[in-house]
Amino acid sequence: MRLPDHKTKIVCTIGPASRSEAVLERLILQGMNVARLNFAHGTLDGHKEDIERIRTVAAKLQRSCMIMVDLPGPKIRIGKLQDEPLLLEKGNEVILTVKDLVDTSNKVSVDYDRLPESVKPGSLIFLNDGFIQLQVEKVSGQEVFCRTVIGGPLLSYKGLNLPGVKIFADAVSETDLEFVAFSLEEGVDAFGVSFVETANDIRRVKDFVQEKGQSAYVVAKIERAEAIDNFDAILSAADAVMIARGDLGVQIPLEDVPAVQKKLIRKSNLRGQPVITATQMLLSMTENIRPTRAEVSDVANAILDGTDAVMLSEETAIGKYPVETVEMISKIAASAERERKAVRALADLPAYFKTGAASINATVEDIVSLNAVESSNALDAQYILTRTQSKSFPGLISRFKPDAWILSCGGDEKTNNFLGLSYGVYPICLDYEKNEFTDMVMRFLTRGGLIEKDERVLLVEDESSGDMHGIESLKIISAG
Repeated sequence: MRLPDHKTKIVCTIGPASRSEAVLERLILQGMNVARLNFAHGTLDGHKEDIERIRTVAAKLQRSCMIMVDLPGPKIRIGKLQDEPLLLEKGNEVILTVKDLVDTSNKVSVDYDRLPESVKPGSLIFLNDGFIQLQVEKVSGQEVFCRTVIGGPLLSYKGLNLPGVKIFADAVSETDLEFVAFSLEEGVDAFGVSFVETANDIRRVKDFVQEKGQSAYVVAKIERAEAIDNFDAILSAADAVMIARGDLGVQIPLEDVPAVQKKLIRKSNLRGQPVITATQMLLSMTENIRPTRAEVSDVANAILDGTDAVMLSEETAIGKYPVETVEMISKIAASAERERKAVRALADLPAYFKTGAASINATVEDIVSLNAVESSNALDAQYILTRTQSKSFPGLISRFKPDAWILSCGGDEKTNNFLGLSYGVYPICLDYEKNEFTDMVMRFLTRGGLIEKDERVLLVEDESSGDMHGIESLKIISAG
């Protein structure tokens, strides 16, 4: 048995470039922990086949791989282009229409009926995450006449953003709920909710899942200014969050995105909830075998900030080098993690719980999780063992980003799959009686070649069955 050389989790979007069993197997072996299915594209039959292939490959490799369905939400998209890419040149006229048609060289359909009433002369319209910018010159009936301010190549179904404009649509549509019902039947682990504005958007999905008599984790995608304002409540309602920087970067000033990213990661870390950093992490590898230096720094800085996971979109969905991209982001993660101690003073979460504001209201769980991490560092222990029936306590330890691996023993398949988002948590499925746990897990580690004789590990006892208040002790155990 061999653990990965990095603890940061990797989310890969599955698409034409990565949906074969052969590529999926290589992605998992290179470090994919979460397979993301973007329901804004493809068919339900196609997604069903993807789910089956992912499960088949994960079972074959005996690896946990969470499947997350990304719900489209009210994202505005352009329609099908007749010839693509469509090159929009600076100064050229572009007509946006809400009529359903196959786009021509200067007329592009948009799937938002209220576009004409949402803009006025002088308004800016962003396409493809803001890489293309149009300025409205006039509005006539169902058509919006624009002039290209910043041009570039445009592909079918790319997103359209209206900075500072209220979109007249709910974050969770009836179509989204139909996708949820379908996905529950297929046994997916989690849902990403797009364009969240309030905690109610998360609760709507959770309530729907509960009404179906099932369970699933819900990830809040932060990509609107309203979500930043309501982030604390959204974080409380969600199981994890994703900082979706593409749409966020056109909803708020682009220069504000890095600071917002750091703040949201920090808040998520404080609560011990997984946070994913997404969009354009290694975008250039969609076409090139190597990333840019800026992209490498971007990924490394997100990891140093404390993100639990990084996400790849086009890179693995339609890119030329999906496996190489995952291999590269794994290498970046391993390097950044080695340097974490050197920059720890920039984000010293343990110090915050000792001397900062959190020390006043620190809970027993906070103290136990912090002591587990500090004890593992003092003893140079490689592993912190948890006997866990829920996702909560491994996450509380994970937030301190320990050098040790957190081996979570117990829990059902869905819980273990969800732990695929939490930094440094490695779920292990063991069947054991309560009084046999310590001996069994130590034998497992010894036989797996993970520890040697007299090597010490830490054991955090959690008898809670989902209630964190049942935590009992922290033990130091030596291998026999």
